[in-house]
This record gives sequence, C-alpha cells and structure tokens, in this order.
Amino acid sequence: MILTDKALEKRAKNNKPIRVGMIGAGEMAKGMINQIFHYTPGMEVTAIYNRTPSRVETVLKSLNIPDFEHSNQYKDASRISSEGKIWITSDIESFLSFEGLDVVVESTGSIEFGAATLLKAFEKGKHVLSFNAELDSTLGPILYKKSKELGVKYSLGDGDQPGVTMNLYRYVKGMGFEPRVCGNIKGMLDYYRTPATQKAFADSWGMQPEMATNFADGTKVAFEQSCIANATGMKVAKRGMLGIQYDGHVDDMTSMFDLEQIRSLGGIVDFVIGSKPSPGVFVFAEAKDPYSVKYLRYGKLGDGPLYSFYVPFHLLFFDIASSICRLIDFDDPVIVPKNGPVVDVITVAKTDLKPGDQLDGIGGFRAYGLCENHETVLQENLLPMGLSAGCVIKNPIKKDQAVTLADVEFPQGRLIDRLWWEQNKIK
Repeated sequence: MILTDKALEKRAKNNKPIRVGMIGAGEMAKGMINQIFHYTPGMEVTAIYNRTPSRVETVLKSLNIPDFEHSNQYKDASRISSEGKIWITSDIESFLSFEGLDVVVESTGSIEFGAATLLKAFEKGKHVLSFNAELDSTLGPILYKKSKELGVKYSLGDGDQPGVTMNLYRYVKGMGFEPRVCGNIKGMLDYYRTPATQKAFADSWGMQPEMATNFADGTKVAFEQSCIANATGMKVAKRGMLGIQYDGHVDDMTSMFDLEQIRSLGGIVDFVIGSKPSPGVFVFAEAKDPYSVKYLRYGKLGDGPLYSFYVPFHLLFFDIASSICRLIDFDDPVIVPKNGPVVDVITVAKTDLKPGDQLDGIGGFRAYGLCENHETVLQENLLPMGLSAGCVIKNPIKKDQAVTLADVEFPQGRLIDRLWWEQNKIK
C-alpha cells in the first residue's frame, strides 16, 4: 500500500488510470472488479473476458455497475471503452489484442487454458498479473522465462498466501535476518475430502465444489507453498511438508523445527494446523548479529535462534490494486520464480485406482497433491498434480501411493505437457 496509493492518486489526478482486463468472472474475479471499480481511483476495469458473457453481466449488475456492453467484434472495443463502458467479450483473441489494456488479470484456476492464455498475452505484448497459484506452481518458471524473453511483466498477485508470505520474507530479509521457514497457517486438513463432502460449504460461499475440495484436501496449500519455494529457493523437509499440529500461537513454535536440517536445505516451506493467528502466514528467521539479537530480545521476540514474524490474515482480492500498481508502475512483481523449479506438487491417490480410471484433477475425487523437492520428482518420475487431469491410469495404484509418469497415459496434444518438459531444462 505504501507508494502505490500515492502513485494511483497521481494517476487519478492526471486522468491516466491503469486499464485492467479481467480474465474470468468467478468469485475472486468478482471481488477484484468490485475493488477496482468502487474503491480504486487511478485504475479502471476496461474489459472482461468470459466464455459466458451472461455470467459477467450478472456479476456487474450485482455489483451495481451499470455501464457495460457485450460484443465479440474487435472494432467495437474502442468505442465501448471511449463511452466509459466495460467491454464484455467471449473472444479471447480480440480481448488480448485490444490496445486499450495495460495489464490483464488471470484468475480462472485452469492450468491448460491459463497457460495458453498467458502465452498469447505475452506474445501480444500484454503484462499479466495472475491469481492462479496452481498454474504458477506447475509452470511458473517457464512462463516467467517466456515473459522476460518477450519483454513483458508477469507476477502472482498479493492477497493470497504466496504473495503475503513473499512480502513478509522480503521485509524480514531486508532487516538483515535469514529466513529459515516460510509457513502457512491452516485450520484443518483431510486428504480424503471430495466434491461431494464439500458441496454444502461450496454452495454457501458461491464457489465450485472442486475449489472447496482443493482447500480442504491440502492440495491448495501444496501449490501455494510450491510457489514460495520456487521464488525463494527453499525446499521441503519431507514429502508433504511437516504439517505440525499445534493449537497455540505460532510464536511458540520456533523450537519445533530441526534448525540444522532446515539450514542444510537452505530453508523450508511448510504449514501448521490449528495454530493462531489463523488464517495467517509466518516467517521464522535467524539473526546472527549480536546487536540485532540484543534488540530482538528487547522487542519481546524471544532469545532465538529462530524469531517469529507473522501476518495474521490474507486479504485475497483486497490487495489487487497494489499488486497491479507494483507491477506496472514500479516493476516490482509480488512473487515470481527465482529460476527453475525447486518444489513441485505431485499426484497421490485419494482412493485405490485401477487401469482405465481417469484422473479428475485438482479438487476431485481421485487424487490429492503433496509437495516434493524437484530433484526427487525427476528421480522418481512422479506425475505433477497440475498435469494429472484427464490422464488415464495404466497400472493399479493403492490409496496414498504417488502416481508416476509411467502409471498413466497422457491426453494427446496438450500444451501444458510440452511446457513442463521444456521447463525441466531450465538451470
């Protein structure tokens, strides 16, 4: 918020708003549109792409946004925009070609569509802010590499746990401390939740049951922590992370980690269950300077060797404006991969699987995702969860068994498979 609020005030004063194109019209996109339209001078939603334009119209009406027009004709886009209306389209080519956009925001949660769309956006010179941790975990390193090659900007957004954690990581590191654990605070975990068990919860929040399942079965936290690992170079202490259960405050957990182990790994990403403040994030860091140690003790942060820093919340779409402004006006991406993959999310059977069964992807009935260090994924030929949807099982797989590439037949001709193999060559 610091710097970006003043930058946006200046844009508003000069009538030069950042022009945003939204991809998708789900719950997160709805929140972003509301935040930009009603509460962010210096920024405007100019266009929205969705396969179902009527869905966008329903969203805009519910947000009391009256001025919009649907057209799939590229020639109409400039007129609609000049009239102060939001352009709605189901033509992705026209949307990405529109010169009246400074940045596009992708929030679909889809990996195949998301990857294809981001590549097209890069090729058309569009900067991209993503709220798709599943895509960034699976293919972020190669997508970031291609964005740089094409001279455009790419980043995950702030507000969700990866962005909030990365802000805290940078803050702590900037004071001269060495981050050792980047953690996510979860309320519960049950690997065997399914869209059937999560339907009532999903309905109550207006989300798809698969999304609710992704949260409950641990796959989402795996993707989020993988993004942080790829941005920092940190690894996981074991497959699936440690996932310590503790119902006290996270400040009291600094002695629960093997310091020598996490030092040897260059730091770790992890999560804890049931701790406070939930649903926050934390960074445990070392301070080696005696003067720093003295005044950390004075500041009531304890005696070390690990010190606890935390943010007690993550605010989802409320941080959309600062994320966009940081990327466009300050060239300060919230979170991007450091280089090649460091931690992947692998596919693990949620139930016994037999030949002929088709994996139903993230938040489904048949598999959940666990973090694993990338070198192990390559050594054991493990199937990334982000590539699992549509794969057909060839060999019997027991419940809780990791699925390998040799265990499945891939769908033909997918972009995401080609990108993943290309990504593995990044050094």
